[in-house]
Amino acid sequence: MPDDSSTENLRGHARIAAYLNQIDNSPGVYRMLDDKGAVLYVGKARALKKRVSNYANPAGHSPRISRMISETASMMFLTTQTETEALLLEQNLIKQLKPRYNVLLRDDKSFPNILVTDHDYPQIKKHRGAKKAKGSYYGPFASAGAVNRTLNQLQKVFLLRNCTDAMFESRTRPCLLYQIKRCSAPCVGKISEDDYAALVGDAERFLQGKSTKVQEQLARQMDEAAEAMEFERAAVLRDRIRALTQVQQGQGINPRTVSEADVIALHLEGGQACVQVFFIRANQNWGNRDFYPRTGSGAEGPEVLQAFITQFYDGKEPPRQILLSHPLEDPDLVAQALCEKVGRKVDILVPQRGEKAELVDGALRNARESLTRRMSESAAQSKLLAGLAEAFDLDAPPRRIEVYDNSHIQGAHAVGAMIVAGPDGFIKSQYRKFNIRGDDLTPGDDFGMMKEVLTRRFTRLLKEDPDRQSEAWPDLLLIDGGAGQVSAVAEIMEDLGVEDIAMVGVAKGIDRDAGKEEFHRVGQRPFALPRTDPVLYFVQRLRDEAHRFAIGTHRAKRAKAISATPLDDVPGVGATRKRALLAHFGSAKAVSRAGLADLKAVDGISDKVAETVYDFFHEKG
Repeated sequence: MPDDSSTENLRGHARIAAYLNQIDNSPGVYRMLDDKGAVLYVGKARALKKRVSNYANPAGHSPRISRMISETASMMFLTTQTETEALLLEQNLIKQLKPRYNVLLRDDKSFPNILVTDHDYPQIKKHRGAKKAKGSYYGPFASAGAVNRTLNQLQKVFLLRNCTDAMFESRTRPCLLYQIKRCSAPCVGKISEDDYAALVGDAERFLQGKSTKVQEQLARQMDEAAEAMEFERAAVLRDRIRALTQVQQGQGINPRTVSEADVIALHLEGGQACVQVFFIRANQNWGNRDFYPRTGSGAEGPEVLQAFITQFYDGKEPPRQILLSHPLEDPDLVAQALCEKVGRKVDILVPQRGEKAELVDGALRNARESLTRRMSESAAQSKLLAGLAEAFDLDAPPRRIEVYDNSHIQGAHAVGAMIVAGPDGFIKSQYRKFNIRGDDLTPGDDFGMMKEVLTRRFTRLLKEDPDRQSEAWPDLLLIDGGAGQVSAVAEIMEDLGVEDIAMVGVAKGIDRDAGKEEFHRVGQRPFALPRTDPVLYFVQRLRDEAHRFAIGTHRAKRAKAISATPLDDVPGVGATRKRALLAHFGSAKAVSRAGLADLKAVDGISDKVAETVYDFFHEKG
């Protein structure tokens, strides 16, 4: 960076021009920062000096870029060996730093797959995350619902088990799924290994797009069974053919000429963007998903789409073809980066005719309709937030509302919950749960629980973002409770040095009747809203969502505690050994009473582990 003190007070074009003598035309990444050091923009360049000189020129910029340049007080540079490396580094920095003027994919969840496990009698199940388990993976599917629907129908067609290996090994009689003709019960020998393997092969051929061959084979078998007067078997095969047809109908449009592709379409309107992605695998439509990336204060279509693709495939394997509605800024560079990522060719196409163009047109229509609905919902949400600001005397409509609640049963399994809402509705990726740790709390002490939750929440926020540069700071806190809770929260926040965030307590009011809620603010008289006020309904929805999330978290914690056994605390005893011990002795209590010789007799338990288990229970005793 320039050391000349004469440049310290420069901003915009002049400040950027001061860097030109200190960089060359190597490929790399640059960062533009404001006068507080916050990153405004991250960009990559094939030639850094050439790109930066463009910003130093006062003319020829869009309003968005002009605003960004005017706010620039300093820059940082990092050179790379190739432009491809620069592109990958740029997207990593964007996801990490979330600069204001960059396009940002905010929803970056993984997508589920179907896994056929590596086992003598393979299990078929939903899988999400890293592909560490051995077996064959098919996907991605657009949503868990799409996977579940497909699995549900595949069970009817191919009768494959979905139980865990532990349950499979411990069964002594068929489960209900066998009774309702959803499983062939390999666990108890109702089907041979070879016949089960044939079913698995049929299922995998279907998932590979060879459904026509599977149907033809089933039809042939049905005719043979009918001719042999095996009418019950023929009826079973008929039902499997019908179920297979339902799977195909549920997938909607199945392209004939596209075997593996992601169809990606972008619609921009009013400064907002919607990207629609259709997943085509094995000539089958495995669902679609819409995304709403942040447009970086008004980026153009090619930049939005390119940023989306590079961030979307950062943690996902791209297909062999990517069909786009609009061209990218650097299609060859993006294709090269994706090819290097997966070690094979990836084609990026903007089709103009034929079936591929029809697929893109369908995705574009979905993107346009989705964005229209979202903008309509956002307009209604904006009215509610404006009404909330008026009702609670806030300076402006809140951009981030945090709602807190606790859940416990007489102090047991206590948890705290935080939900978040804003202009786009509930922001579920920002929800947080807190396991109450305070050993000195009196059971049922709601004030103490709330103090622990807020202290942990804002202590971390103060540590990570003391200057409040991020969007993680709330404008309004909603507390489930009355004047006492609000006063307690105000005291907690004062101790933390955070006294400028508005807070409102929501109390049930007279007869604890919905619609008669009272609202409490520090130093003010409680007040109510008319029963028909939309703002009241909005606050009720926020409170009910916090309560739902807290209750769900509490139930999950309680269920985990109920299923826990003393064996969980024995060092060296994991899930497999625990199953072996429980299968042999029947209960954790029986394990604790077992002698050393009995423990050594358990399959899968070594002498050393047996001694560890024996010592654990007898030393405790």
